[in-house]
This record gives sequence, C-alpha cells and structure tokens, in this order.
Amino acid sequence: MRLLNAIDEGRFSFDDLKARISEGERPPSTRSLRRYLSILADAGFPWFFDRTTSAYRFAQGYSLKRLELSANELFGLVALRSLGATLGGTIGAYVDDVTEKLVGSSGRRARGHVDAPSPVAFRLSEVRLDLAGENAFKLLSQAERNSRTARFAYVDKEGRRTVRTVDPYGFVISSGRIYLVAYDHTRQDKRVFAIDSVGKPELLGKTFSKPADFNVEAFAADSISGVLHSDRTTEVQVRFAPRVAKAAIAARVVSERAMERGADGSVDIAYQVADVGELLRWVLGWGEQAEVLAPEPVRAAMCELLAAIGRRYA
Repeated sequence: MRLLNAIDEGRFSFDDLKARISEGERPPSTRSLRRYLSILADAGFPWFFDRTTSAYRFAQGYSLKRLELSANELFGLVALRSLGATLGGTIGAYVDDVTEKLVGSSGRRARGHVDAPSPVAFRLSEVRLDLAGENAFKLLSQAERNSRTARFAYVDKEGRRTVRTVDPYGFVISSGRIYLVAYDHTRQDKRVFAIDSVGKPELLGKTFSKPADFNVEAFAADSISGVLHSDRTTEVQVRFAPRVAKAAIAARVVSERAMERGADGSVDIAYQVADVGELLRWVLGWGEQAEVLAPEPVRAAMCELLAAIGRRYA
C-alpha cells in the first residue's frame, strides 16, 4: 500500500521509492522493490516509469484517490462543463475531457450533478475552427508547450501572404477566434496571429526560451479584444448614464481604469487602452448611454466615426 500511494503521487525515482516506502524501517533491496513492482503490474495496476520526469507513476486518468467534492465545488464543475459546451471546438473538448476526469475520480453524486441540466448559462462566442485550423492549433500548442520554434504561411487581414518563423508564447481567445502570441523572427518583436489564417504549420528543430517576464494575461490586458498591442497606452475618459452605470462598472474590458461616480448615478471611467479605435467601437455598443469626454482628439475621432456611420445610413 505504501508503494501504491507513492506511485500515485507520481514524483519518485526508483531510489526515492525505496526511501518513501520504508518509513523509518530498513529500505527494501533493489531486487525486492523490483519484485514488488512486478507483483503490482501482474495485479493490473497500470504503473510505468516516466522518463521525462524520471519518476514512477500511473497511466493517465488512473488514480487510487477519489475526489470528495463539496456543494460549491460541484457547482464549479457543472459551470466548467457548461463553459466548455459554450466554447465548443478544440478548447471546449479539452474542458470536457478535464471535467470527465474529475467526474471519474468522484462519486455518483458528482456524476448526477454534472449530467443534470446546468444552472449556469454562458453567453460567449463559440470557438470553431475548420480541420486545417484545428490541426494548426494543435501543432502550435505543442510548439508552445515544448518551446519549439515553428514556421507557417500566413494571410493577414489585408490579404497579404507571408511565411513566418515564430516562437509561440501563448494564446488569446477573443470573439470566437483563437490568436497566437509569438515572437516573430523576421519582425524581431512580438506579433499576434489568427489561427484560422495560419496554413502549412511545421515544427522546426530549433528550441527557444520564453522571456521570464512574459505573461499572456498582461500582454492582453490593455486591449478590449486582447489582441491589439502597443508599448504605449492612451487614457480615454467615458461617461456612462445612470441607467447603464452598474453594467459599465462590471464590464472590466481592460485592466487599468479609474472610476468616478456622479451625484446623479452616472459614472466616469478612464480607460488605459492600447488602441483608441477599438475602444471607440466598443463605446458605440452603449448607444446614447455613453459619451467620450476626453481627450479632445479622441472625442473628435468619435465625431468623425459617427458622421461616417450617418453617411452610410443617409
């Protein structure tokens, strides 16, 4: 039982297993430990030696432990599966796989909760990729995990075709699309690539080291979509009417913002944004309930945008 529990932890080498199972007693000999391992294998326990971690562990999905989930944890598990179903595609499948493993390690109570209709409804954009996109995402995900440089053909939003060699740093999911954040060898800087515009991806033999200070959440923090990036941000002040003030406060579209509540129930929010145009398009979604106050050039840009929209509908 000590050996089974040690293997279940999945972090012990052969010599570490000896020390782990002795618990103050004389450690078993090499011959004895090999015999114990053989007995467990013959009994059907799926252990193996993981050469990447130099540790003995069980095959994926097998464990002696059974999770005992609280009511709140069960609610979270149900919400997680609902989120995966909403996203769909590869990401949704990954979430569903994780949910199934958690349910498989829990009792019947968990299975009953997860299989019942979800009490949580997510209204997110579904993430769908065609077969080529799915394959590109899988390969680039592998490149990111294994720190391998990759090469692919790319078509930008203007229809220009290029071949890029990149070091994949992470991914951003936004408005139903998946974007790769990577270091572009040709541009010698970080760039963002839409996965559904990637073609003929391949792993190269070269490896790379991701900068220790890189964080994909921080990279995306100044953009509403998470994909527009700049080394400098612009502060834009927007006033929201009392009717939508609570909703505007709840909409944490960028990480840096400052709020000032008005006596009439309105709220002024100053956003630090990487792309002014992106913010203006977002503000338009609030209709007449929102007004850009400052700076003046950004307010003027909003007037020009509204004029262009007016001409479109004239």
